[in-house]
Amino acid sequence: MIERKPNTQVAMRQLIEQIRTQIPFDLSEEERCGESCEGCSGKLLIYLESELDEWQIKLDQGVVPSFADLSRLAAKAKKIANVLRRNGLMPEQAPV
Repeated sequence: MIERKPNTQVAMRQLIEQIRTQIPFDLSEEERCGESCEGCSGKLLIYLESELDEWQIKLDQGVVPSFADLSRLAAKAKKIANVLRRNGLMPEQAPV
């Protein structure tokens, strides 16, 4: 039997869940602002969390995201994860 790919609403929910589990949103203010700082990790985490919350609300209201919306959110998360890695807040092997 051929497995069907999820629709974009399901895919967006899965992406949000993946980002929330792999990005360390629960860091304290002291941990966010460590010795190394390339980009403000605290502000980037707040920004990304607000993007995820916004999409969660949209999905709950029945909005259907496009493939471009999925791609943009994934790209934002990847860029922010790279900054967090450079600042030593995420391991290098984390898959985001």
